[in-house]
Amino acid sequence: MDINDTVKRVTDGTDLTVEESREAARLVFEEATEAQIGALLAALRAKGETEAEIAGFAQGMRDAAIPISYGFDETSRDVFLRLVSTPDSEKRAFLDSRPEARVVVYEEDEDMYSSVVGVGTLRQVDLDELTPETIAQYGETQRPLFEIWADDKPDLDIELYRFAPEKLTGRTVVVERGET
Repeated sequence: MDINDTVKRVTDGTDLTVEESREAARLVFEEATEAQIGALLAALRAKGETEAEIAGFAQGMRDAAIPISYGFDETSRDVFLRLVSTPDSEKRAFLDSRPEARVVVYEEDEDMYSSVVGVGTLRQVDLDELTPETIAQYGETQRPLFEIWADDKPDLDIELYRFAPEKLTGRTVVVERGET
Protein backbone atom coordinates (compact mmCIF):
# COMPACT_ATOMS: atom_id res chain seq x y z
CA MET A 1 0.00 0.00 0.00
CA ASP A 2 1.20 3.50 -0.84
CA ILE A 3 0.22 6.55 1.24
CA ASN A 4 -0.79 8.51 -1.87
CA ASP A 5 -3.13 5.70 -2.95
CA THR A 6 -4.63 5.63 0.53
CA VAL A 7 -5.19 9.41 0.50
CA LYS A 8 -6.88 9.17 -2.92
CA ARG A 9 -9.16 6.32 -1.81
CA VAL A 10 -10.23 8.19 1.34
CA THR A 11 -10.69 11.43 -0.61
CA ASP A 12 -12.95 9.50 -3.00
CA GLY A 13 -15.06 8.42 -0.01
CA THR A 14 -13.81 4.86 0.41
CA ASP A 15 -13.82 3.48 3.96
CA LEU A 16 -10.64 1.68 4.99
CA THR A 17 -10.67 -1.72 6.66
CA VAL A 18 -9.00 -2.28 10.04
CA GLU A 19 -6.00 -3.83 8.27
CA GLU A 20 -5.73 -0.98 5.73
CA SER A 21 -5.94 1.60 8.53
CA ARG A 22 -3.27 -0.21 10.52
CA GLU A 23 -0.99 -0.18 7.45
CA ALA A 24 -1.78 3.50 6.85
CA ALA A 25 -0.70 4.23 10.44
CA ARG A 26 2.57 2.38 9.79
CA LEU A 27 3.15 4.53 6.70
CA VAL A 28 2.40 7.68 8.70
CA PHE A 29 4.99 6.76 11.34
CA GLU A 30 7.66 5.40 9.01
CA GLU A 31 7.45 6.92 5.52
CA ALA A 32 4.92 9.70 4.98
CA THR A 33 5.83 13.37 4.67
CA GLU A 34 4.05 15.99 6.76
CA ALA A 35 2.08 17.03 3.65
CA GLN A 36 0.93 13.44 3.08
CA ILE A 37 -0.03 13.04 6.73
CA GLY A 38 -2.00 16.29 6.60
CA ALA A 39 -3.77 15.20 3.40
CA LEU A 40 -4.72 11.85 4.91
CA LEU A 41 -6.03 13.38 8.14
CA ALA A 42 -7.99 16.05 6.24
CA ALA A 43 -9.52 13.40 3.97
CA LEU A 44 -10.50 11.22 6.93
CA ARG A 45 -12.00 14.22 8.72
CA ALA A 46 -13.99 15.28 5.63
CA LYS A 47 -15.25 11.74 4.99
CA GLY A 48 -15.81 10.93 8.65
CA GLU A 49 -13.85 8.19 10.38
CA THR A 50 -15.39 4.75 10.70
CA GLU A 51 -15.12 2.43 13.68
CA ALA A 52 -12.83 0.15 11.63
CA GLU A 53 -10.54 3.07 10.76
CA ILE A 54 -10.28 4.22 14.37
CA ALA A 55 -9.54 0.67 15.53
CA GLY A 56 -6.95 0.16 12.78
CA PHE A 57 -5.15 3.42 13.52
CA ALA A 58 -5.18 2.60 17.25
CA GLN A 59 -3.58 -0.78 16.47
CA GLY A 60 -1.03 0.95 14.23
CA MET A 61 -0.20 3.41 17.00
CA ARG A 62 0.34 0.50 19.40
CA ASP A 63 2.63 -1.15 16.83
CA ALA A 64 4.78 2.01 16.60
CA ALA A 65 4.79 2.83 20.30
CA ILE A 66 7.95 2.45 22.35
CA PRO A 67 7.21 0.87 25.74
CA ILE A 68 8.44 3.29 28.35
CA SER A 69 8.17 4.02 32.02
CA TYR A 70 6.53 7.30 32.85
CA GLY A 71 5.32 9.61 35.59
CA PHE A 72 3.06 12.66 35.48
CA ASP A 73 3.31 15.85 37.50
CA GLU A 74 -0.25 17.18 37.83
CA THR A 75 0.90 20.63 38.92
CA SER A 76 3.27 21.38 36.03
CA ARG A 77 1.54 18.96 33.59
CA ASP A 78 4.99 17.62 32.70
CA VAL A 79 5.46 13.98 31.84
CA PHE A 80 8.63 12.26 33.01
CA LEU A 81 9.79 9.44 30.77
CA ARG A 82 12.38 6.79 31.54
CA LEU A 83 13.82 5.87 28.16
CA VAL A 84 16.30 3.13 27.44
CA SER A 85 18.60 2.91 24.43
CA THR A 86 21.97 1.62 23.35
CA PRO A 87 24.72 4.15 22.56
CA ASP A 88 24.75 3.54 18.77
CA SER A 89 21.05 2.90 18.21
CA GLU A 90 18.58 4.78 16.01
CA LYS A 91 16.60 5.53 19.16
CA ARG A 92 19.66 7.22 20.73
CA ALA A 93 20.23 9.29 17.56
CA PHE A 94 16.55 10.26 17.61
CA LEU A 95 16.69 11.31 21.27
CA ASP A 96 19.94 13.24 20.76
CA SER A 97 18.27 15.29 18.00
CA ARG A 98 15.94 16.91 20.59
CA PRO A 99 12.94 15.92 18.53
CA GLU A 100 9.46 17.31 18.51
CA ALA A 101 7.61 14.41 20.05
CA ARG A 102 4.01 13.36 20.36
CA VAL A 103 2.76 11.60 23.45
CA VAL A 104 -0.58 9.91 22.87
CA VAL A 105 -2.79 8.73 25.70
CA TYR A 106 -5.97 6.94 24.84
CA GLU A 107 -8.69 4.95 26.48
CA GLU A 108 -11.29 2.76 24.87
CA ASP A 109 -14.25 0.75 26.01
CA GLU A 110 -17.17 -0.85 24.21
CA ASP A 111 -18.95 2.39 23.30
CA MET A 112 -16.33 5.14 23.40
CA TYR A 113 -12.79 6.01 22.32
CA SER A 114 -11.06 9.03 23.89
CA SER A 115 -7.60 10.33 23.15
CA VAL A 116 -5.32 13.19 24.08
CA VAL A 117 -2.25 14.11 22.03
CA GLY A 118 0.51 16.25 23.51
CA VAL A 119 3.07 17.83 21.20
CA GLY A 120 6.35 19.17 22.55
CA THR A 121 10.07 18.59 22.88
CA LEU A 122 11.74 15.85 24.88
CA ARG A 123 14.45 17.26 27.12
CA GLN A 124 16.90 15.08 28.96
CA VAL A 125 17.01 15.81 32.67
CA ASP A 126 20.67 16.38 33.55
CA LEU A 127 21.87 14.98 36.85
CA ASP A 128 22.68 18.48 38.17
CA GLU A 129 19.09 19.59 37.38
CA LEU A 130 17.51 16.90 39.52
CA THR A 131 15.55 18.36 42.40
CA PRO A 132 13.88 16.50 45.26
CA GLU A 133 10.57 17.07 43.42
CA THR A 134 11.93 15.61 40.17
CA ILE A 135 13.39 12.64 42.00
CA ALA A 136 10.07 12.13 43.81
CA GLN A 137 8.24 12.28 40.48
CA TYR A 138 10.62 9.75 39.00
CA GLY A 139 9.91 7.57 42.02
CA GLU A 140 6.26 7.61 40.93
CA THR A 141 7.22 6.34 37.47
CA GLN A 142 4.99 3.57 36.20
CA ARG A 143 7.10 0.60 35.22
CA PRO A 144 6.20 -2.29 32.94
CA LEU A 145 5.66 -5.67 34.58
CA PHE A 146 8.68 -7.05 32.72
CA GLU A 147 11.54 -5.81 30.62
CA ILE A 148 13.33 -7.62 27.79
CA TRP A 149 16.67 -6.35 26.52
CA ALA A 150 18.73 -7.62 23.60
CA ASP A 151 21.88 -6.22 25.23
CA ASP A 152 23.36 -6.59 28.69
CA LYS A 153 22.07 -3.96 31.10
CA PRO A 154 25.53 -2.29 31.49
CA ASP A 155 25.45 -1.60 27.71
CA LEU A 156 22.18 0.33 27.98
CA ASP A 157 21.65 4.07 28.46
CA ILE A 158 18.78 4.53 30.92
CA GLU A 159 17.91 8.21 31.08
CA LEU A 160 15.19 10.47 32.42
CA TYR A 161 13.43 12.91 30.08
CA ARG A 162 10.92 15.65 30.72
CA PHE A 163 8.13 16.21 28.20
CA ALA A 164 6.33 19.54 28.68
CA PRO A 165 3.52 19.61 26.11
CA GLU A 166 3.34 22.86 24.16
CA LYS A 167 0.04 21.85 22.56
CA LEU A 168 -2.72 19.51 23.74
CA THR A 169 -5.60 18.26 21.64
CA GLY A 170 -8.14 15.57 22.26
CA ARG A 171 -11.47 14.14 21.39
CA THR A 172 -13.99 11.49 22.25
CA VAL A 173 -15.74 9.32 19.69
CA VAL A 174 -18.93 7.48 20.64
CA VAL A 175 -19.34 4.28 18.68
CA GLU A 176 -22.94 3.63 17.68
CA ARG A 177 -23.55 -0.05 17.11
CA GLY A 178 -26.62 -1.45 15.47
CA GLU A 179 -28.59 -4.18 17.21
CA THR A 180 -27.61 -7.65 16.03
